[in-house]
Amino acid sequence: MFLSPLPRVIVEPAVRATLLEDLGLAGDVTSAAVIPADHRSRFVMAARKPGVIAGLDIAKLAFELIDPAITMTMHIADGARVAPGEIIATIEGPSRGLLTGERTALNFLGHLSGIATVTADIVDAVAGTKAAVVCTRKTTPGLRAFEKYAVRAGGGMNHRFALYDAVLIKDNHIAVAGSVAEAIRRAKANVGHMVKIEVEVDTLDQLAEAMEIGVDAVLLDNMSPALLLQAVEFVAGRAITEASGGITPETAAAIAASGVDLLSIGWITHSAPCLDIGLDET
Repeated sequence: MFLSPLPRVIVEPAVRATLLEDLGLAGDVTSAAVIPADHRSRFVMAARKPGVIAGLDIAKLAFELIDPAITMTMHIADGARVAPGEIIATIEGPSRGLLTGERTALNFLGHLSGIATVTADIVDAVAGTKAAVVCTRKTTPGLRAFEKYAVRAGGGMNHRFALYDAVLIKDNHIAVAGSVAEAIRRAKANVGHMVKIEVEVDTLDQLAEAMEIGVDAVLLDNMSPALLLQAVEFVAGRAITEASGGITPETAAAIAASGVDLLSIGWITHSAPCLDIGLDET
């Protein structure tokens, strides 16, 4: 799968804001006090645990914004799997700048690599089925583009990015509208022809109601593998089928075996543990 890097215009505001949060009103007082201004260093960035890497360009930008004289040479690309001790990148330049940018660079890289790693774990678990792993809008405020990029680096796919790019009729929409059918009718009457419509259903009766009117996708919420199998057979290819709720590396294979098209998983972005990556002088 081709992984296109995020444009700098998207990345830079968040990286710059994070650096400013760290620098405050006085800058890196420790490095300024301890390190001579003309001192230069060479550091290697290495994985301390196995995982999948994501966010190298973001880490590189963190150093460059502090000091353009810093160079970061990547030895692997985003999406690569690494073993403990494997060198990811070499960073060289003024020592003060290296130490000032270190934490921001590693925070982004570790967080995004953690997301890529758990995504890859689910992708591996469903290998041999047709199911794709997709993320949700359960992302860190301000970092959605970054975290959805990390999902792609881990071999997953992205669900809608925000409220504006697709219709997803959920249980509360249905409650307010009065029924699944009425919610779908209102959506079809009020969105453009390029906007996809998906509806969340909890039962086979709701699914039948949705399919009678027709939608692009159905979110099969918290259904057992046996019920998912019935739902997939009922849909029979007339809409994209998406399973959601309770999906872990241990349960993913059984859920995917039902024949659903997508496994939608919120925790891969909101609860993925950080991948431990270190930066050490050589």
